[in-house]
Amino acid sequence: MAFDDLEAELALLLNQMNPPPEDPHELYLRIFEKLNEFKALGLPLPDDLVRAEKELERHFESQRPHKGPAKKS
Repeated sequence: MAFDDLEAELALLLNQMNPPPEDPHELYLRIFEKLNEFKALGLPLPDDLVRAEKELERHFESQRPHKGPAKKS
């Protein structure tokens, strides 16, 4: 797939996400898949998608229950 085709598909994806999916995991999955397509083709990654992916990762990490230190046996 040519870079121009990916750009057009990315623009379509972003338009389809207006409003964005209610489930942040669905949004993350769409972004993750699109970034993997860019990586597979050796194309530069769009900064806004990389930033969105990182922000969602931080959001998910903050939602995880934190466990205390591991117990020694």
